[in-house]
Amino acid sequence: QVQLQESGGGSVQSGGSLRLSCVVSGYTYRRYYMGWFRQAPGKEREGVASIHTGGGDIFYADSVKGRFTISQDNAKNTLYLQMNSLKPEDTAMYYCATGVYGGLGRDEYDYWGQGTQVTVPH
Repeated sequence: QVQLQESGGGSVQSGGSLRLSCVVSGYTYRRYYMGWFRQAPGKEREGVASIHTGGGDIFYADSVKGRFTISQDNAKNTLYLQMNSLKPEDTAMYYCATGVYGGLGRDEYDYWGQGTQVTVPH
């Protein structure tokens, strides 16, 4: 019943910025954590950033620290990922997820969106 819908992906030049959004609907229990993950072809899905729905416990992957910012608007049931100084290695399908235990491990999340593609050409 829980549904997540990402948007905001696209193609951007190296050094550019994008803001991803994830709207969550239909949940029947309290959503404890939300996270952003990404997966490039031939690679494992990796955690990018996570946040508790109460606003704390923010985590970032080392590869995006200082460049990406996770935030949320609880009134809109929306999660955001502001991505600045994008690099070609950021190219991936980006997914949002929610679960009762957060962090950057994918097994801690129960519900996933379909993903939005981010492409940063060389």
